[in-house]
Amino acid sequence: MKRELGIARCGLACCLCSENVECKGCKRDGFLDLAWCKDAEWCVNRKCVIEKNINGCYECEPKDCRKGLYADKIKARAFAEYARRFGVDELLDCLEKNEKAGIVYHREGIIGDYDDFDDIEALIRFIQTGKR
Repeated sequence: MKRELGIARCGLACCLCSENVECKGCKRDGFLDLAWCKDAEWCVNRKCVIEKNINGCYECEPKDCRKGLYADKIKARAFAEYARRFGVDELLDCLEKNEKAGIVYHREGIIGDYDDFDDIEALIRFIQTGKR
C-alpha cells in the first residue's frame, strides 16, 4: 500500500492502484495540473469537484450521485460514501487492514475483490469488516 497516494477525489484508492506506475495520485499538485495523467481531461468527477471547490466527492453526496464514474459502477461511490461517513483516514486504515488480510484491489486489470458488489451498503460493510 502506498498510503501517501491516498484516496482519489472520486473515492478510488490511489494508494492500492496498480494500473499506472507513473501515477502520482489524483491529489498531487493541488489536483489542478495533472499533465502526467491520461484521464484528467475527461474525468467528469474531477471537473465536478473542481467546480464545487471541494476536496473530493466524499464532501458531497456520493451515494446518490450518478455523474461520470458513478454512472455504472459502485466501487468509487462506496469508497467516497465510506469516507464521507467515517473519514478518509478511517477508509485508508480499513483498506490497509484488508490488504494485509489478503483482499486484493486489482486482481485482473482494474477488477478486484471490491468490484463484485451490486449493493453499496454491502460493499461499505465489506470495506469495514473485510467479510462478505
